[in-house]
Amino acid sequence: MISIDDRVKSGYDFSVLEKIHTLLSDREVEFIITDDDEIKELNAQYRGVDKATDVLSFPLEEIPFMPLGTIVVSIDKIKEKAHEFGHTQEDELSLLFIHGLLHLLGYDHEKDEGQMREKEAEIIKGFDLPNSLILRNS
Repeated sequence: MISIDDRVKSGYDFSVLEKIHTLLSDREVEFIITDDDEIKELNAQYRGVDKATDVLSFPLEEIPFMPLGTIVVSIDKIKEKAHEFGHTQEDELSLLFIHGLLHLLGYDHEKDEGQMREKEAEIIKGFDLPNSLILRNS
């Protein structure tokens, strides 16, 4: 189950996120859509990076019956990247959700040997999403 907190009243269809979530995990995930200002504050506070980003993931401890964690995305970055790469905002939303969820599941593209990129590519292909996430993060 995904608990969605749409702080910017995006109006997005979240049904594909439920399908992605069901494929990858049976633990609850909190999903927050906010704007660049709030995600910049979170990025500065928790990562020491004073700039807006597209997605942040906050995993919780591996405790039975506890949620997996929280994914936060910026609607401003969704709109920007969807326009830049020529796909829908819902596709961009799905791409960022996949990326954030994989981080919650323990994948780390900054430390692994390509495993996260491979898993992303597999999921993106399975849901017929654009490859832009993989290309821009290569």
